[in-house]
Amino acid sequence: MTEFATPRGTVDILPDDWAHWDFVVDTARRIAGLYGYRRIETPTLGDVSLYVRATGEATDIVQKEMYAFRDQGGDDLTLRPEGTAHVVRAYFQHVLNRLPQPVKLYYIERMYRREAPQRGRLREHHQFGCEAIGSADPAVDVEMLALLHQFYGALGLSGLTLHLNSMGDGACRPAYLQALTAYLQVHQAELAALDRERLSRNPLRVLDTKEARSQAVVAGAPSILDYLCIPCREHWHAVRAGLEALSIAYEVDPALVRGLDYYTHTVFEFQAPYEGAQSAVGGGGRYDGLAETLGAPPTPGIGFGSGIERLILTMKEQGVMPPPPARLRVYVAHVGQDAASAAGRVSTALRAVGVAVIMSFGSRSLKAQMKAANSAGAYYALIIGEDEVSTGTVTLRDLASGQQMTLPESEVAAAVVPWDTPPPGLETRDSK
Repeated sequence: MTEFATPRGTVDILPDDWAHWDFVVDTARRIAGLYGYRRIETPTLGDVSLYVRATGEATDIVQKEMYAFRDQGGDDLTLRPEGTAHVVRAYFQHVLNRLPQPVKLYYIERMYRREAPQRGRLREHHQFGCEAIGSADPAVDVEMLALLHQFYGALGLSGLTLHLNSMGDGACRPAYLQALTAYLQVHQAELAALDRERLSRNPLRVLDTKEARSQAVVAGAPSILDYLCIPCREHWHAVRAGLEALSIAYEVDPALVRGLDYYTHTVFEFQAPYEGAQSAVGGGGRYDGLAETLGAPPTPGIGFGSGIERLILTMKEQGVMPPPPARLRVYVAHVGQDAASAAGRVSTALRAVGVAVIMSFGSRSLKAQMKAANSAGAYYALIIGEDEVSTGTVTLRDLASGQQMTLPESEVAAAVVPWDTPPPGLETRDSK
């Protein structure tokens, strides 16, 4: 089967990878719970029109990244490219707006974008995200940033920088777009080809350029912070004051736009300390106009997404290791056909009381089985041979010390459940 491999931009998550994965996912659930977020999961499939209306027709997602298709029934569907639109749709479909506001939701889901695979960027990737819907209070922005800051700290990541900007709103952004477009048109010849194309479709995306040729132009562009109306300026100052009160450091970054049309007011990214387009480990922003875009009543919201694959890559680059997994408790070894039946009974009894067990298979020698038990990382081996079968007993061996004891098969489960100390007698009996 050498001709078959994972599709481009996808990866297999192998058994040795799960220590990092479980640590990140468990930490995400724990930190989200501390802030009162509850889990939601949305379908992998979504209506194409949902994402076109939510993210904007001129965005890269709609123009070239969605896995969109028409099914046999004539429905235009896509694999989920981002999390916010689906969650906002679910908020209204299931009448969550009748609950106390804001409704705080988190998800851990797969996302699909047909991008050029790069370091930390996959076409199928997993994302931890949070959405707080139903409140325009800037304190909600601050709390969400505190959640993400605490999450990254709990993972052991260091050197991350919070970049912060405001996108204004429908009242003040048009004047800024006019000024920005005029400036970029003057310098159009100095822009890279990709950014000249963006200028015609969505001038804000030029600010997010990764093209070296364009970055000198962007550095001189007008700042949206100079165009904020009074309400937007008040919101911006309140978010900054809230972060400072919590001693969460940040950098004001007027070029940060996040690339989706639904953002208003606060936008943010946490960036790792290395160069390149993939330095962001997570980010998001406020989307107070999104609900109306989808045909729902005006409803403010804010959210973020953090790619799990990129987080794990950053952890590995920084030498951050997850806590070691719990060791396997028992390896059941047996010699002889009758012993195999007894081994099955003992293994079943132990698993029934929550003890992790690997039972040997085949007819290997006891020496080979003991080697396998050590390779599996077991604390103890249960050995069943002809003598044990004839007497209805098992031999319990401590693999670290080699000490062992014999006990009735019926007492094995009771003996091995309290693992804080060895079973009585094990520490004093000599090895056979």
